[in-house]
Amino acid sequence: MMKKYEMSDLGLLHHFLGIEVYQDVNEVFICQKRYAEYIMKKLGMYGCKPVDISLVVNEKLKKEEGGRLVDTSMYRSLVGSLFYLTTSRPDLMFTATLLSRFMSKPNHLHLEAVKRVLRYIMGNIEYGIRFEKNSKLEAKGYCDSNWAGSVDDMKSTSGYVFSLGSRVISRCSKKQDTMAQSSAEAEYLSACCLHNKHTG
Repeated sequence: MMKKYEMSDLGLLHHFLGIEVYQDVNEVFICQKRYAEYIMKKLGMYGCKPVDISLVVNEKLKKEEGGRLVDTSMYRSLVGSLFYLTTSRPDLMFTATLLSRFMSKPNHLHLEAVKRVLRYIMGNIEYGIRFEKNSKLEAKGYCDSNWAGSVDDMKSTSGYVFSLGSRVISRCSKKQDTMAQSSAEAEYLSACCLHNKHTG
């Protein structure tokens, strides 16, 4: 390409839009450690006490919590940052999607949930995605759902992830369009979403 276009060879890619790239002959590893550090330093949370899980077990967040309202712009910025972190952190997809439901009128309980996610990230800030050269190119798909996980409308949330060898190639977490009458129906709808994505 250098013969056809005016360009310079800068060597291997190391950083791109907040994404760190580490390459060798056998693998490529991407992470967003510096970007995560930037978010926490901005909030004064860098070095905070880490937690093992991103959300409180069995806690049901809802739109009308009756809590003290917080700055909407700040909350939206934080949730947007969490979404950007899902580029290399698929484990944050469900959490970011859940917290995005409260962006129109966030209160201090929603903000505390975001801060807990940052404490979770602090505990595994070097997590990322590894693409291995010699992995078998076997396609796999996984799906799951929670039943009536949304307190506001009693709808379930589906999630799926596709991988090809060691490579995550597609992932999603979204609220189902219809209200499932049982956990079995919620799982069926989640499996249908996975099938449609795989064959569509």
